Amino acid sequence: MNVQPDLEFIKSLKLAGGDTLKKCYQCATCSVACPLSTDDKPFPRKEMIWSQWGMKENLVADPDVFLCHACGDCTEMCPRGAKPGEVLGAIRSYAYTFYGWPSGLAKLATSAKNLPVLIGIPSIIILVLWFLSGAMHVPSVEHFASHGYQQFFGTWDFRWYAKNIFFIVLFMVPAAGLAVFSVFMGITKMWKEMTKRAGIKSAFRPSIVQFFQMFLWPTLVETMQHNRFRECTVNTDRVKGHLPLVLAFIGLFIVTCWSLLKNDVLGLFWTSLHGPLPLIDPFKILANVSAIALLYGIWILWSNRKDLEAKGRATPTFYDWFLIWEILAVGVTGVGAELLRWAGLPIFGYIVYFMHLVAVMMLFLYMPYTKFAHIVYRTTAMCFEKYRESGFAKQ
Repeated sequence: MNVQPDLEFIKSLKLAGGDTLKKCYQCATCSVACPLSTDDKPFPRKEMIWSQWGMKENLVADPDVFLCHACGDCTEMCPRGAKPGEVLGAIRSYAYTFYGWPSGLAKLATSAKNLPVLIGIPSIIILVLWFLSGAMHVPSVEHFASHGYQQFFGTWDFRWYAKNIFFIVLFMVPAAGLAVFSVFMGITKMWKEMTKRAGIKSAFRPSIVQFFQMFLWPTLVETMQHNRFRECTVNTDRVKGHLPLVLAFIGLFIVTCWSLLKNDVLGLFWTSLHGPLPLIDPFKILANVSAIALLYGIWILWSNRKDLEAKGRATPTFYDWFLIWEILAVGVTGVGAELLRWAGLPIFGYIVYFMHLVAVMMLFLYMPYTKFAHIVYRTTAMCFEKYRESGFAKQ
């Protein structure tokens, strides 16, 4: 077999946390230790040697790279300290950039040196729109108590569409739309590459309904139950942190949808629905519980990561820490903005709320290129895992 190693690829893996991959001498202890590795398709042994050889075409089309849940069992058992789990994380980091669109934005999100630009892009966009809205001023204490941040971008006489929502949509929807399109492009390409590499040439393809029922829905149920996370024996705290985060994002999504419906749809007919949610409102309670769950979950993951690095079982990388700090920024600024509204401090409240908008836009905008992308790429790999064993792929 003629192997043409990609030296730049190997270098990128080392920079992203896979700096120990050359220590691997193919003893297969990692594949034996991994609770998720199967007898017929074991990993991460083959991924380690492909990484050493610089065979990126094999790795970016390998679903097993994404099936890894980073439990750390393989790293704990490796007799050479090769940290296979960290290497697989570095491969995933490269894959998100490889599949990311546009490529310039994807590459921008790979390095800490680009952090000022990553923060600056949404900051400038929101700041300019705030200026153009004509509402760049701090409200009175009384106005702040009555409206909170619902008139951050001002108000107008047109009752059918709130000015505040209009301006928020101007930057949030394009950011989310770009992320969705980039993810669609990425997983479509990834699925084709995985199918090609697996040698699947079946003419019998599932319909959309069949795909949802047979592959996607079981994957979503399994993800919510965190079954694979619970099989880990070393890094067990990840379930305690990851599950609250998932539930927190679901809860905050529900609250956001209700707030939009209450203020800008139902509020058109019942003006009493305008204004911040009361503290005893069920959706307000859900919002506060979700915010606490988000901060608790990210604190667990932050502490866990620091502990692994202190013990030498993980390498500090921008790839891992960017998402942790990004989610922490969303949670802290969101809770901080609410506390400042209760305290009746509009100056500090508006500053923190501005920071919250920036953090949320960053979460949307950079989702396809950061560790947050595992939401869709791991889900796709788990669907493909079921698909390649189904009758559709066996035809």
